[in-house]
Amino acid sequence: MFRALMLFAFFLCVLGPPSSHGQAHPTHFESRSNPALEQFKSLAGEWEGKDSGGNAISVGYEVLASGVVMERLQPAGHPGMVTMYSLDGDHIVAIHFCSAGNQPVLRTNQLHDATSKYDFTMEHVYGLNTPDELHMVELLVTFVDKDHVTQAWTNLSHGKRATNTITLTRKK
Repeated sequence: MFRALMLFAFFLCVLGPPSSHGQAHPTHFESRSNPALEQFKSLAGEWEGKDSGGNAISVGYEVLASGVVMERLQPAGHPGMVTMYSLDGDHIVAIHFCSAGNQPVLRTNQLHDATSKYDFTMEHVYGLNTPDELHMVELLVTFVDKDHVTQAWTNLSHGKRATNTITLTRKK
């Protein structure tokens, strides 16, 4: 009897509960979007640019099957970094996997529509040995047009803030 119940529970998890009256229900993936996240998805492809110091940067954006946008940022001559952008209710969350070895979690204010600027502030940071270690605390993403984007990354280290602005152009 126990084996039959376990088998039934397994199939219920795999197949899902039966739908009532043949109504179509949106999938989890379809319900995890809004105009602001769609704007981030429009970044898919290869980008190049420079940071505040004039250093070359290459960036690739990929939209994953789950609807998450993955950014691979590669500064010339330095270790690469990854930032994942995803929807959390009416907010976009950015989890940054920094070359400094920590992972700040940044989040926008409540968003309902696409805009030209997205201001992310740190909610939490993982991987710090001390609060004085360098870590990102803010990110401002500005959509100039469909082929130009800027990112202003603000870090905190030993109580001092510094901002590095990256200007990106879509590769054609």
